[in-house]
Amino acid sequence: MADDVAALVQEVLSAIPAGCTWLLPVPGADGAVVDFTVAATSDRVADIYGRGASRRQGRLAELYPTMVDGPLWKLYLQVLADGVPGELSDFVYADKGSGVVAESHFRITVHRVLGGLLVWWQRSDEAQLRMERTELLGSLGWTEYDLITGRSDWSAGMYRIFGRDPADGPLNRTQQQAAMHPEDRGLSETAWQTLDSGATSDVTVRFRIGTATKHLRILSDAARDADGAPVKIYAVVQDVTARVDSRSALETLAERLRTRETTALAEHRLAAQLQHLIQPVPVEPIALPGLQAVVGYFPAEKAVRVGGDWWHAQTLPDGTVLLAVGDVAGHGLEAANGMAHLRFALVAWLSIGIHDPGALLGHLNQLCVQLGITGTAVVARHDPTAGRLGWARAGHPPPLSARAGAVAELPRPPGLLLGAEADTAYPVAGALLNPDDLVLFYTDGLVERRAADSGARLAEVRKHVAAVSANPGQDPLVTLRGLLHEGNPDDDTCLLAVRVKA
Repeated sequence: MADDVAALVQEVLSAIPAGCTWLLPVPGADGAVVDFTVAATSDRVADIYGRGASRRQGRLAELYPTMVDGPLWKLYLQVLADGVPGELSDFVYADKGSGVVAESHFRITVHRVLGGLLVWWQRSDEAQLRMERTELLGSLGWTEYDLITGRSDWSAGMYRIFGRDPADGPLNRTQQQAAMHPEDRGLSETAWQTLDSGATSDVTVRFRIGTATKHLRILSDAARDADGAPVKIYAVVQDVTARVDSRSALETLAERLRTRETTALAEHRLAAQLQHLIQPVPVEPIALPGLQAVVGYFPAEKAVRVGGDWWHAQTLPDGTVLLAVGDVAGHGLEAANGMAHLRFALVAWLSIGIHDPGALLGHLNQLCVQLGITGTAVVARHDPTAGRLGWARAGHPPPLSARAGAVAELPRPPGLLLGAEADTAYPVAGALLNPDDLVLFYTDGLVERRAADSGARLAEVRKHVAAVSANPGQDPLVTLRGLLHEGNPDDDTCLLAVRVKA
């Protein structure tokens, strides 16, 4: 009979899209409850260890040992004894195991049902952390303004953007108008007219914040009542000051190049400044979860040969690492402009949670089609816990992988170059990496020469990678970068070398 009840409860919980579990008490020799058995559980929501229905018939003391005799355990015993439903609004489950969030926050409700306990777990920290990281990475904030009550609500990102203490509350309409640049106040009226017409407003406005002027992009929309009258304004605000400043600096440098106000040597220096402005190259190795990385950028030897080579390395919110290199076709300011578009767009997509290499290349391809440019790229994502590297390519040379002196190209998945066709898929290939493995991402300027055999140069590169892999020494990545630092007269070279930490 008990098995029939458990089977019935399991059938019900299997249809519920929530973290519900039915526990049955385990009595000891004296009749007191000493443990609980997971008699039924929803398989739609896994626990923090990724387990679903596999927990059935398991004991709580074995599944979650840190819970025993804690506040939730005591709540279970209390509800089982008196039948009064209980709740923990902020239960913290702590775990010291590798690969598991150290402290996870939950809201838990407990009811006595059919001689056992029906427990509902709701995670309370993931959504908040995701929102905070998105705002921080994207320099974003959101706000709501109630047109009826005049009340404003700000996210943490808004206070960060405006350099304001949350205890002081949001700026009111008068304070916002005072902070706005006088020349941009007319944009406020334009935004209201746009919203009044039923469309979404998108304006960039200058605000005086402290001693600095910030360029804020404001996207807003209105919620309306049954008669169509606006009652609330919802807005997302992004600090685009760095982008605007970079664009202004690019325009200034481009104008100086166009008008030939300087000598050839000065133009060469301007080109180097332009590259550094778009993508500064760190001299020291970069520490990433499970990896160490170095970046090398070697400009073409011919003066003012500004190229479209770019790189990116970033730790993602889940602890994985995004690695990328790419090359926009052509030279000069047009290629550099295309490179800037791709890198800024990649960072933006990462900030809103798009992390799959194939999906990112698909978005980059669509952007290249819209911009009328072409290029190549490799995007990879490394999971330090699983030791797995997932990667996709768009017409780009595959990375070189080295282990104990043996070098090979990673098996290349298909992938057209960026901007060739609008509807192109980019499959993701996988590779398992071991401690001390080397992986070299590079642009074609490293191996291609107009006046020499590219195959010979690739063989030379592989020889250097093999030598460093076989005898790492004290700073293997820095050594490898030095060995590969050979100027190409006609093309820029960008490389990103990573080594798996032991």
